[in-house]
Amino acid sequence: MKKGRILSGMRPTGKLHLGNLLGALDNWVRLQDDYECFYMVADWHALTTGYEETDSIRRDTKQMVLDWLSAGLDPEKNALFVQSQVKEHAELYLLLSMITPISWLERCPTYKDQLQQLENRNIATHGFLGYPVLQTADIIIYKATEVPVGEDQAAHLEISRELARRFNHLYKKVFPEPKILLNKVTMLPGVDGRKMSKSYRNDITLAAEEKEIKEKVQQMVTDPARIRKDDKGHPEVCVVYRFQEIFNAEESEEINEQCRSGTIGCVSCKNLLIKRLCEELLPIVEKRKALERKEGYVEEVLEYGAERARKVASETLEEVREAMKIYA
Repeated sequence: MKKGRILSGMRPTGKLHLGNLLGALDNWVRLQDDYECFYMVADWHALTTGYEETDSIRRDTKQMVLDWLSAGLDPEKNALFVQSQVKEHAELYLLLSMITPISWLERCPTYKDQLQQLENRNIATHGFLGYPVLQTADIIIYKATEVPVGEDQAAHLEISRELARRFNHLYKKVFPEPKILLNKVTMLPGVDGRKMSKSYRNDITLAAEEKEIKEKVQQMVTDPARIRKDDKGHPEVCVVYRFQEIFNAEESEEINEQCRSGTIGCVSCKNLLIKRLCEELLPIVEKRKALERKEGYVEEVLEYGAERARKVASETLEEVREAMKIYA
């Protein structure tokens, strides 16, 4: 018996990096054995802030899904699909928008923040304001019982719970209120110490092979106070050591002591990390290469997932139309 049903998604951003693996993808893989999971490529959500730049969406979708599969998502255990290929999301989004108070949207935690952060883009649009309604439709159309999120995103799910309650009160009980399933998120810095991000070009991709890994690790910021190899170091300020804690946990305590005593230099420490990251990523890289050779495989996976998603979504919409007393 499954514990419940899960919906989660990612915007199509192309090849994923280690931050994506630790922030979401690892957790998705763990959940697939215990829950009925629907994982979507959120291409309509990408339009809310990037409606002028759509040339790469299809290419980025394929690259991202290759990473999903290579990291261990099983298309037989999960419905993997593209949001826009399940049109039922759009219908429920429209119906929910009829009952959503504008004040709820304007108080959304990310609304004003992103307007300021992306002030160079014209995102004062109906689509951007209504983003939480579309997100709610994505979740409740599958009657998801839980939604995996990081602690910093938990507040964003509250509007989905409120909308589910509002619909059930106005018409009849159709939707469960989705619960927060807190991810155990491991924060990973980029090679320069900032948040790992493609836009900063400080990321290490899941498809990285030895040459790329070496180049990236060599760029990593170490303890600026260490001038000579045998200087005593401060691992708590070193990006390399943060990676060691995560990917080389068994040896990290010993590395910490050696760094503080000056018995291991930064170059040697980086070489240890390079070796460990190569070992960690090799299975993903090899599986990715094998999948890339299977022409049309990603498209088949997504179509199969969309069929499974459409079946559930269409059944929910029948209940919604009946509750609202509107025609099919």
